[in-house]
Amino acid sequence: MSDLTKQHFTNEDPWRIFRIMSEFVDGFETLSRIKRGITFFGSARTSPRNKYYKLTEETASLFAKNNYAIITGAGPGIMEAANKGATKAGGHSIGLNILLPSQQKSNKYVTTPIEFRYFFCRKVMFAKYSKAVLIFPGGYGTLDELFEFLALIQTEKIDKFPVILLGKKFWSPLIDWIKESLVKNNMIEQKDLKLFQIVETPKEALKIVKDFYK
Repeated sequence: MSDLTKQHFTNEDPWRIFRIMSEFVDGFETLSRIKRGITFFGSARTSPRNKYYKLTEETASLFAKNNYAIITGAGPGIMEAANKGATKAGGHSIGLNILLPSQQKSNKYVTTPIEFRYFFCRKVMFAKYSKAVLIFPGGYGTLDELFEFLALIQTEKIDKFPVILLGKKFWSPLIDWIKESLVKNNMIEQKDLKLFQIVETPKEALKIVKDFYK
């Protein structure tokens, strides 16, 4: 088989199935030992000088000190802050890195890295091994993760667990829009607003998670 033919074969859909399988196997094998994972989502563009970076680091540190493993997307910004907080607290710092054209690499605070080519494989790992999801200010990617988890819980495709938004000033306009445009137009039910909570401090977030699993 020529190099050209071989390259062509590995780019076809049947071959991709094996790549997808390998990502699931690697992810399940590595994360199966994680019993108390907390996933942190947020913008990759957040500067270390930003107040939300500091809030994320503080929150991750608090959860790590309470024996939770911190799981992120392994990138910069909020993800780096969470991994940094976990590592400095002596906790388990996990990064599920997605391979992008921009060549995103795992941040230096990740102690357990796993790489993914496919977003959907990576999302399965977040959903399967998280006891709660903490969402900090972010853009399209963060909103995608927020609404996908809410949809999975709403449709009972995954068991309910805490979805916590941190930063009331940032999230309040979005929540107001959800109430005015979605609830009032019967796009979602009033009870769906209870699928998430908004808090301001790390201690509030930790209390919600601890109370949920009492």
